[in-house]
Amino acid sequence: MRDTANHKSVWTIHKYYNDDDYKANRPYEVSTFEGNILLNEGIDELEKLACGLSATAYSNANARLGVGDSDTAENANQTGLQAATNKTWKGMDTGYPTVSSQVMTFKSTFGSGDANYAWKEFTVVNASDDSGKNLNRKVSNQGTKASGQTWTLTLTITLS
Repeated sequence: MRDTANHKSVWTIHKYYNDDDYKANRPYEVSTFEGNILLNEGIDELEKLACGLSATAYSNANARLGVGDSDTAENANQTGLQAATNKTWKGMDTGYPTVSSQVMTFKSTFGSGDANYAWKEFTVVNASDDSGKNLNRKVSNQGTKASGQTWTLTLTITLS
């Protein structure tokens, strides 16, 4: 007999040319990509939370989705975004994160003045920046966000 645990991560970016398109929910592109690596520091934090030990929850008050422009390959020993300067974290949209049927969902909105550079790396952290515990990291070139555009980033993690 063998014990196994699995996780599946799906990232979705809704890209809007401007605020009017965002308000009308008219994205010009929806990009979906899968996978990530769980980072050791995030796994440790989840285990502490599960055991009732001192840890910071990935709650609406604490969780941030982060994007950066580094294409450094994922490694479980990393502690967050690898970009030197172009990295941005945004808090959760109202009502996020959610948990339902073994699925955690995180969602943040990056407005017209936020993260206007190439989006190549992604994470979720339990602080306002990489000073917290990053749960995961994904590298995937998703294009360049231009000034004036609004992009929403959603991460779903399914545990089984």
